[in-house]
Amino acid sequence: MAIKIQQLIARDYGLIIEGWEIEKGQHWGIFSTYSHAGSLIGRVFTGDIQAEVSEVEGLPSQIGWVSLYQQQLLLEKELADDDTDFMDRLDYGSSVESLVAETCQDKVQVEELLTLTDLQHLRQRGFRQLSTGETRRVMLARALAIEPQLLILDEPYAGLDLAHQQQLSQLLETLSHRLQLLIITSREDELPSCITHVVMFNAEVTKAGETIHRLDAGMSIEQWQTHPVMEQLVALSQQRSQEVMQLIKRQRHQPQYDNPLVELKNAKVEYTDALIFKDVNWRINNGEHWQVRGPNGCGKSTLLGLILGDHPQCYSNDITLFGKPRGSGETIWQVKEQIGIVSSALHLQYRVNCSALEVLLSGFFDSIGVYQKPSKKQVDLAKDWLAILHMSQCEKTSFKQLDYGQQRLLLIGRALIKQPVLLILDEPYQGLDFINRKLVMNTLNMIAEENLSQLLYVSHHVDDALPAIHNYVDFIGDAHNGYEVKVTANAN
Repeated sequence: MAIKIQQLIARDYGLIIEGWEIEKGQHWGIFSTYSHAGSLIGRVFTGDIQAEVSEVEGLPSQIGWVSLYQQQLLLEKELADDDTDFMDRLDYGSSVESLVAETCQDKVQVEELLTLTDLQHLRQRGFRQLSTGETRRVMLARALAIEPQLLILDEPYAGLDLAHQQQLSQLLETLSHRLQLLIITSREDELPSCITHVVMFNAEVTKAGETIHRLDAGMSIEQWQTHPVMEQLVALSQQRSQEVMQLIKRQRHQPQYDNPLVELKNAKVEYTDALIFKDVNWRINNGEHWQVRGPNGCGKSTLLGLILGDHPQCYSNDITLFGKPRGSGETIWQVKEQIGIVSSALHLQYRVNCSALEVLLSGFFDSIGVYQKPSKKQVDLAKDWLAILHMSQCEKTSFKQLDYGQQRLLLIGRALIKQPVLLILDEPYQGLDFINRKLVMNTLNMIAEENLSQLLYVSHHVDDALPAIHNYVDFIGDAHNGYEVKVTANAN
């Protein structure tokens, strides 16, 4: 049966859809250009958002939905249920197996889904021990467990390593023969081969200053492949990147440190049940920018956590940071003062009820929220950042009320606002629409080219490689046989 949307209006979220028909056998891609309005479709179709006007026919009773927003909600629930204080060990949350079983019919289906999403070897792992990519696979397994007639995937490849990106594409091709797919993405190369049609949203600003996202006319996949919008968006993102760089260059210059800026000697992280890595010797000199690469769950974020100081084993390792051995009397705040961070872990931790402006201001104080009075200069700069990110209208809006992509963009601004010596970027683009992803990529590459900050960068996507980065840390091997860490400086 076809899905016919005569009219769907959710004004509180700026969403308007009129005259959209999804015929039986069609699979649609929703391309996120200027915003993530497409992400709201999953929330509306599944009842998470109530539309003021809803004239929809043929919507299936069983709808599977996977999104970064939904993933964030589950992580927050797991944190709320943390029983560490009542146990003689750390509570890492519900096991992968139990989370999949929550939505399954029987044990046989659980086993099939764990195999289908490559989670068998992680079945007893706690949810909060998983990498972003592993978490995404859990969310997919839970969505498939309800045997949906319509599957809505919002940025389905986000956080997945290359092998699992390929596996997902093959799985979607198989699923397309028995259910309908809606794929929401900001990446033009992430529309699976089964997609038959593509639609976008147009943004318009009302006289009251509100942004309305209206569904544009759909097109066939063949029409999409020759559509001129990509060239226009790339040009616009380059222009905006230049504006961001002008703002960054107005800021203070960071202090200078002798080489090495960072050094790890024979670094090792080991738990009672697993060795994560060992014998890592990594030296970062001034003017060097590094990309950390490897599959999901190999230890990339753990390695960065040693440098940042957020990992409990950072003090049991030989680490030099900004000219001082870790543990030689410096406070964690003295270290973080010189570091900017963007990561899914930080995004999860940022659960306080503060405004968009306060999120940017918190970058000056390395805090979650603002607990001291900022200077007028800092407030003015934060407002300039809101303007440059096209978010001035959100100045007083609560962080929690913003969509996932807006939240991530603010956290990137928070990391950049103080122009840190070291900029740690762990999958920074998750949730960003096309133009903001290109904007951030262009800006980061220019920061690296002009050595305004030292970049430590993680991304699984080949097209996210920054031309200015020539140094790499690679995790080689697999989860069953262990990973070797290879450090390569000045690679061609």
